[in-house]
Amino acid sequence: MVNEYHLSTPLTDDVVKKLKIGDIVYISGIMVTARDEAHETALEILEKGEKLPIDLKGLVLYHCGPVAIKKDNKWQIVAAGPTTSMRMESVEDKFIEKTGIKMVVGKGGMGKKTAEAMKKFNAVYAVFTGGAGALAAERIKEVKDVYWLDKLGVPEAMWVFRVEEFGPLIITIDTEGNNYYEIRLNEVAKNAEKIKESLKEYKWT
Repeated sequence: MVNEYHLSTPLTDDVVKKLKIGDIVYISGIMVTARDEAHETALEILEKGEKLPIDLKGLVLYHCGPVAIKKDNKWQIVAAGPTTSMRMESVEDKFIEKTGIKMVVGKGGMGKKTAEAMKKFNAVYAVFTGGAGALAAERIKEVKDVYWLDKLGVPEAMWVFRVEEFGPLIITIDTEGNNYYEIRLNEVAKNAEKIKESLKEYKWT
């Protein structure tokens, strides 16, 4: 059964544990972006025993390099489509452990390391439709802050957004470590093997 949830940050363990693969979620509150370089920068800071400029516990992390312009001394987000999440697979498990984020949003799914971390630390992964950057921007109501802009540049900086009803997001990894993409790939592989075996028995004329 697929459920629909309208959630606000910070997310708690009890709320996140209810989410199962296939569920539809809309998020309101604080969402933070981070791609490759922001992940690395954050982890370097934490490994030094220092604090990040924002407490990420209970928040939503968005794999996104937004298109942003500054108008009247305020940042406006023009587009905010998702980045391919597998780019962050090598470091996402550590990021989840060290920061306490409860939801990761991106596109294309993530792998076993991330799924295991989500199972261990009670977090979930959700996909947002690729190519819908303008729709995403409509749900971003305010740029609260931006970190490491001078060092990393606009796409790679860590942006802090206030969002309203950001979605629809579809849960594809839940807190039990169930991974929709992995399940589907296994099903495809099994079906391919069945077809292969059936072809062996077929008498070609």
